[in-house]
Amino acid sequence: MALWDTLTESINHYTGLSPAAFFTILALMFVTYKVVCSMFVAADDYAAVKRANEFVLREPVQMGDVTEEELRAYDGSDPSKPLLMAIKGQIYDVSRSRMFYGPGGPYALFAGRDASRALALMSFDPKDLTGNIEGLSASELEALQDWEYKFMEKYVKVGQLVSKKTSESKEAETGGEASKHEEDESQENRTEGNEMK
Repeated sequence: MALWDTLTESINHYTGLSPAAFFTILALMFVTYKVVCSMFVAADDYAAVKRANEFVLREPVQMGDVTEEELRAYDGSDPSKPLLMAIKGQIYDVSRSRMFYGPGGPYALFAGRDASRALALMSFDPKDLTGNIEGLSASELEALQDWEYKFMEKYVKVGQLVSKKTSESKEAETGGEASKHEEDESQENRTEGNEMK
């Protein structure tokens, strides 16, 4: 008891506070210290957290002609694939803005799609997630153009959207050119063989 009386007298003498006020302030300072310390982590802990949350940011890969169905695979659901988005048929790699366009981001529904109409209308309605810009007003087309300029400045264009028919016809043309090239080579080989005889 004598110790308590000495302590309360010392607190009052040195701080001018009552013991209740002193211990209340002391408790608040301790809680504040713990809260502030919890906001910061040790350097080793920070490196481990950063490594766990980090995704591999790769150089954008040129995709060439891509159909809408193929583009949907690049919506961020597979972290090993780039995050792609199209505006007016032009595909951009938006992987560096994964926090916006990746899963859980505010614009995640635009990833893996041509979001031209939605951007022009400033809409998050799934029915507006299309490249169809028919029927848009001049101001909406201007807003879309502004978005396109922003994407051209910030992101790398990696391809363009094509209809399924166009994609298949290009494959057929490429296959046709390859077989024609093979026929030309075999004819040259036969000609060279005849000359040697």
